[in-house]
Amino acid sequence: MGAAIQDHPEKVRRKASKDVRRQQLIEATLDVLARKGYASLTIAEVAKSAGLSVGIISFHFEGKEKLLASSLRYLADEYYANWKASLEEAEDNAAAKLEAVLLSDFNETIYTPAKLASWIAFWGETQGRPVYEEICSRYDEERSRVVMDLCKELTSDGGYAHDPKYVMFGLEGICEGLWLGTVSTAARIDPYINAQTAQRVVKSALHAFFPRHYSGV
Repeated sequence: MGAAIQDHPEKVRRKASKDVRRQQLIEATLDVLARKGYASLTIAEVAKSAGLSVGIISFHFEGKEKLLASSLRYLADEYYANWKASLEEAEDNAAAKLEAVLLSDFNETIYTPAKLASWIAFWGETQGRPVYEEICSRYDEERSRVVMDLCKELTSDGGYAHDPKYVMFGLEGICEGLWLGTVSTAARIDPYINAQTAQRVVKSALHAFFPRHYSGV
């Protein structure tokens, strides 16, 4: 076979520069979302946060809606990769895997005030909800299936009188509530919810549902 055709170095540099610029704009969008919310975000504020011109945003994203959709897709891809990696790295048993998936919500990569506030801007505000449903519904369904399957396995193994579906709803609801609580107290000097506290709450919930598989904290 012939040698692979290599891109010209200048073309590679342009692509790298474009990718860096897009990422810069996405990060600026998340910054503004966290401070202003979905409805109040403007292209001008994003440009100011990024230290770039409004025209650059139009060039890369064609407008506010595509910029917001790209920013949410970035969050969704990152979140999906985070919990999948935790699942794959966990010990090969249902208890370890379920704990790993749930605690991954509080990994330092994704558990930041700006990212949490950005998530809430998408799924908590009326204007952001359709974008959220379009991009994230598939991801949410897969995660729910994984958590419920692990709950089923633990329920069967331990002989618990639970409906795994409701356990899944409860555990996922606790994680979402802890995210909300983190954002609501982010401005406090000593917020009562942080990563360590949140993980202790999740471990306590796991013990409450599956006491023969998890010790208390």
